[in-house]
Amino acid sequence: MPQLRDHLATHSWAGVNHLRSRSTPTRRLAAVAALALGLAAIGILLALAFQDRGRGLVAFVLALSALAVSWQGVRRRGRLHLLALGAGGLMLAGFLVLLIAHHPLLVIGLLAALALATMAGRHALWTRVSLPPAARPRHPVLFYNPRSGGGKAIRFHLVDEARARAIDAIELAPGADLARLVRQALDAGADALAMAGGDGSQAIVAAVAAERGIPYACVPAGTRNHFAADLGVDRDDVVGALDALVDGGERVVDLGDINGRVFVNNVSVGLYGQAVQRGTYRNAKIRSLLETVPEVLGSKARTDVRWRGPDGGEHAGSVAVVVSNNPYRLEAPIGAGGRPRLDQGVLGVAIVGAPGKEGELRAWAAPSFEIEAHAPVPAGVDGEAVVFDPPLRFRVRPAALRCRIARHHPGASPAALAPDRARTALRSLVAIAAGRSTSS
Repeated sequence: MPQLRDHLATHSWAGVNHLRSRSTPTRRLAAVAALALGLAAIGILLALAFQDRGRGLVAFVLALSALAVSWQGVRRRGRLHLLALGAGGLMLAGFLVLLIAHHPLLVIGLLAALALATMAGRHALWTRVSLPPAARPRHPVLFYNPRSGGGKAIRFHLVDEARARAIDAIELAPGADLARLVRQALDAGADALAMAGGDGSQAIVAAVAAERGIPYACVPAGTRNHFAADLGVDRDDVVGALDALVDGGERVVDLGDINGRVFVNNVSVGLYGQAVQRGTYRNAKIRSLLETVPEVLGSKARTDVRWRGPDGGEHAGSVAVVVSNNPYRLEAPIGAGGRPRLDQGVLGVAIVGAPGKEGELRAWAAPSFEIEAHAPVPAGVDGEAVVFDPPLRFRVRPAALRCRIARHHPGASPAALAPDRARTALRSLVAIAAGRSTSS
């Protein structure tokens, strides 16, 4: 995936210098703990190597090799990913077999030090960033789906919390037209919007907010809340997300567009796109995906879709096509699966399994993308089942949405704040421990 790797190297890590994270006392303590625990783990490894020269040296080499091979495994995809992780697991198992019976306390101490160092390092590296302050809206309105996320809005008393912050709350009843309700609220004087629900509902409210040019806040009351995470909203702080409309900071992000419909995360065609069409998908996601695999692999729909690669060449067929609002971070072991930024003005395009190459993943970034087909195409749009008449025309809407984010929330995606190499992570931890700010 050279195109995506080069793009992310330019735009994802080095290109987000505007996200400058502060070295707070808590971060410094976490960074110092991570470095100290890492050194302790190395010390234990050396002690094992010298205490039991023959067995210890072999175990030392196995442990280092397991770490190196596993690191490469999580950075790869397809067969190399599985082979490297499998080899790393076997090496680690060999290390444990060699030493656990003779030095159980040292081995347990080593594993504990590594686990605690990882936890402390993640806390130090994934922190908050400063966002420009924004004026408090006079008439903010929250829309909430009481059924989303297993009833989070009810469980966290979101309506009472909103009213305590002078935010009007409007319930989304079954079958209600959310876009119409939002426009009615705006016509009645609302000057800021928030949505507590899944990403499909977030996209509807965000589209209207972008259309009117008013602030929007994402309240993570859905099941997975991918958009919230990539915006920099703390997915575990449902109530605190309301503070975005009280004293929050503001950032401007892009939106995706497919045939005039807005999406905030991605559109999936193929395996997932067909799976979400099933009536059983909501309650049995894995089963629905597995049942869809033979249909996709054996159907004409797999070879019917046609698309052009980054080189302009035309291709036909795939197991899955995923077009995202800004590219996902696919290569890095830390922060993988998230989008480092939502303001690059490009789509992320990922094609899995062209005919005869089921395990291959091709990915690149582009401002637009198009899929041709001979028949209607089932798709998953931010997790919602939709069927589109071809062609499917994707484009990005740059700088379309003004997002408000609570000041005590991260303010940027974990994928933007997490380094992509062990050496980069180590340098960042040293800088944080020394009290220096780090640019993500």
